[in-house]
Amino acid sequence: MSRCADSRARARAARRLIGRLALALALAPAITLLPCAAAPAGSDATPGLLDFTAAERALILSHGPWPMPTERDGANRADGRPAAIAFGRALFFDPRLGADGRTACASCHQPARAFQDGLRTPLLPGAAEGTRRGQRNTPTLWDAATWRWFGWDGAHDSLWAASLAPLLDGAEMARRPDDLAAQVRHDPAWRAAYRAAFGAAPGDDDELVVVDLAKALAAWQATLVSPRTPFDDFRDALARGDRVAAAAYPLAAQRGLRLFVGGARCSVCHAGPGFSNGEFADIGVPFFVPGGVDPGRHRGLLHLRASPYTRLEPHNDAGAIDPRAVATRHVVIEPRHFGEFRVPGLRQLVHTAPYMHDGSLPTVEAVVRHYSELDEDRLHADGERILRRLDLSAQQAADLAAFLRTLSSPRLPAP
Repeated sequence: MSRCADSRARARAARRLIGRLALALALAPAITLLPCAAAPAGSDATPGLLDFTAAERALILSHGPWPMPTERDGANRADGRPAAIAFGRALFFDPRLGADGRTACASCHQPARAFQDGLRTPLLPGAAEGTRRGQRNTPTLWDAATWRWFGWDGAHDSLWAASLAPLLDGAEMARRPDDLAAQVRHDPAWRAAYRAAFGAAPGDDDELVVVDLAKALAAWQATLVSPRTPFDDFRDALARGDRVAAAAYPLAAQRGLRLFVGGARCSVCHAGPGFSNGEFADIGVPFFVPGGVDPGRHRGLLHLRASPYTRLEPHNDAGAIDPRAVATRHVVIEPRHFGEFRVPGLRQLVHTAPYMHDGSLPTVEAVVRHYSELDEDRLHADGERILRRLDLSAQQAADLAAFLRTLSSPRLPAP
């Protein structure tokens, strides 16, 4: 068996194991939604705290601790450098970065909106209301350093490549590499900041200069770690056995959490401290859009393979020793990828409405209703089915929404 085939086989086996574990939890009598007062006689029940099973506790604890430890990205020599971070921050908010002189990265990724824009899909730079740039919702940038793939379709395998794309996209910043590089060379502030970040003045290689701008932008975005949430306090209290502190977590959220890791099987895809497995799925959101279809991951993989800005190409500062390049090297394009989109993290989701890759669901409750009423015939899968119609009761839907809301902090810090 080839290395690539062996890797795919292991991935399929892992998905099957996770699916079986989630199914077992879903069917286990102990996971039935019970009020706190229903704890077994003789247990160390605490008022206001559900009696979670060992299996439930293990899954709950797997969603932390937060913030999670991260490593610098060797593919970006600017990552972690204070001067590069400062340069990237300045660029992010500078409207001169756009070809029209009015469009900054922050025009769509607004800090006050959790680095989103609150729109279903973004506006064209300078366009009237109702004129849209595309069919995809603007993603948050919180915790981007923890992602494996970037963009709703995973067309990029590094944060710096994802930062480069809108600079050159004619529908976004619309810059030509030669024009943007010349601006860096001739603008005194940008030239000085570039030298501080990269140790030399911008040279004659336009492409290298522009890639370096993207790497500075990525260096700053990598510092955007979302704040802790009420769920994190509950999770950590469970981890240290502090049942009194854990009981401060609302009972509705506890019931929703039990459903999240149990019967609803949400944690199969929304796994780990970031509440995402980092992969892609068809979740029943139509991919037919005005004028055609959005192929999702299928087109993203085609773009990734054709791009000169990946971990397999010369601009990767880590070179051949980059451990994260393995995933890029072994991607396989399959028919099932059509209509799949990246599983987003759920942290700070209260601040990032509307939801889904097309921004079609306006509220947390609408998202819960989508999965409760899921059209299973609409889904396609590679020989296995993870998603199923939940048919939640009104109480269960309210509890699940209550839990999801605790994955957000009351206020977001200024960047």
